[in-house]
Amino acid sequence: MITFDQVTVEYDGAAGPVLRDVDLTVEEGELCLVVGHTGVGKSTLLGAVNGLVPHFTGGTLYGRVLVDGRDTASHPPRELADVVGVVGQDPLDGFVTDTVEEELAYAMEQLAVAPAVMRKRVEETLDLLGLADLRHRALHELSGGQQQRVAIGSVLTAHPRVLVLDEPTSALDPTAAEEVLAAVTRLVHDLGVTVLLAEHRLERVVQYADRVIHLPGDGLVVSGPPAEVFRTSSVAPPVVELGRVAGWTPLPLSVRDARRAAGPLRTRLGRAVPPPVRPAPAADRPELLTARGVTVTYQGVPAVREVALVLHGGEVTALMGRNGSGKSSLLWALQGSGPRQAGSVAVAPASGGKPRDPRKLSAAEARQLVGLVPQTPTDLLYLESVGQELGQADAESAGSGGPSARALLDRLAPGIADATHPRDLSEGQKLALVLAIQLSAAPRVLLLDEPTRGLDYRAKSGLIRIVDGLAAEGRAVVISTHDVEFVARAADRVVVMAEGDVVADGPTAEVIVASPVFAPQAAKILAPLPYLSVGQVTAVLGGHGSGS
Repeated sequence: MITFDQVTVEYDGAAGPVLRDVDLTVEEGELCLVVGHTGVGKSTLLGAVNGLVPHFTGGTLYGRVLVDGRDTASHPPRELADVVGVVGQDPLDGFVTDTVEEELAYAMEQLAVAPAVMRKRVEETLDLLGLADLRHRALHELSGGQQQRVAIGSVLTAHPRVLVLDEPTSALDPTAAEEVLAAVTRLVHDLGVTVLLAEHRLERVVQYADRVIHLPGDGLVVSGPPAEVFRTSSVAPPVVELGRVAGWTPLPLSVRDARRAAGPLRTRLGRAVPPPVRPAPAADRPELLTARGVTVTYQGVPAVREVALVLHGGEVTALMGRNGSGKSSLLWALQGSGPRQAGSVAVAPASGGKPRDPRKLSAAEARQLVGLVPQTPTDLLYLESVGQELGQADAESAGSGGPSARALLDRLAPGIADATHPRDLSEGQKLALVLAIQLSAAPRVLLLDEPTRGLDYRAKSGLIRIVDGLAAEGRAVVISTHDVEFVARAADRVVVMAEGDVVADGPTAEVIVASPVFAPQAAKILAPLPYLSVGQVTAVLGGHGSGS
């Protein structure tokens, strides 16, 4: 179905080829998982399948890429649209209509599909992805996860033979991600659709893969069965990392397989007390933000219902819940920029004195109390260079007493030149830039909305170090996320929302281990032992000696 024949891709000014001498064949009906660190060429590999590389991205492609017998060098993306469907990282970038139903029908209209067939396929897709209740909703009103499902559905309605998915579950809660992946798997098994899928949250997708394509970063490609490739790959999900530590052969790819092999490991761990994932917060933490009765509604529909929340200095809080549960609405209400129909928010200023409501202050004053990084950090980037963004941030934060935005960026992500255009940065670098801009105002409370989208495991570890540093400075940090593995390592406290209400609030270990949805893989595999991460297992086994 897809053939790469001695493919090399080079971009002007790059130190070397992004892809080098790639020979690869993907058969019909295969689900191939593309893995590797950020910046190694995964998006280039995917873009070569539908002709975006090099027709729209520039650069030079040597060799041949054949898709269903068509050479992408002589067939631009529009001539491959009936064969290849593509869903990018940011669903908003691909939307061209106003409502869910219109977006699902758009691709079929461009392919001149008969109206009766269009209606049938739209109904099937609405049911397949759980979008029936949203069919008449405006796309801009949907949560990030709902938008992602619509983006996938808009491609599925055209019934392509090849489906290219770039981070398809990045904005989805665990349950919604499983639904989408189950739908994709049905397309592979029942209809013979060939799927190329790039995803950083490997713990979600590895069990569905027929084959793994690993890009180690030198331009070459390693392809093979998942258990074989992950034995030596530079990135791996926690279930595989645990298998490596325990010496299991073959490596397990699912929690079910790992639990079957975990009996001897549980015995070895015995009654050892795992080291804490995070140091315990200080007992005398000050209250930095107090919210009471916060209520947010949109056109009469409640998104947040009388939420009460207290945030302490030096504490990292994870805000979790399914898509549409009200997490983002709550963050914007706490920051002061979003709607708030009722309730109060009081933030203690750094200089002391009476707590203040960010909503009643100017934007500049509010930023010195509460900083917010939105789901799409580029929403806050509007100038032509990194230097201009940093200079504007310093000008707006004059008198805050905090370090310069450039000093903050160099600490968070060293090596980003002032002349670089913000849109040319990686996802992790964009996040670091917006964090530096927000921190230049020296806010006491920092809110991060889905900050791990687009980040690989290495970048997430770097984000944890950043968050730890902010907490050590006495700030209160709130991270809204669906990434349970990240939460297990990063958060002191977890708050779970459902339908606008807070339904759980407590220490991380107590809240996420008690939930079959939010528990990390290590906890599921080693239950009832109290382990949250592979790092804890490694620490205990290191003290007891190695072995399988």
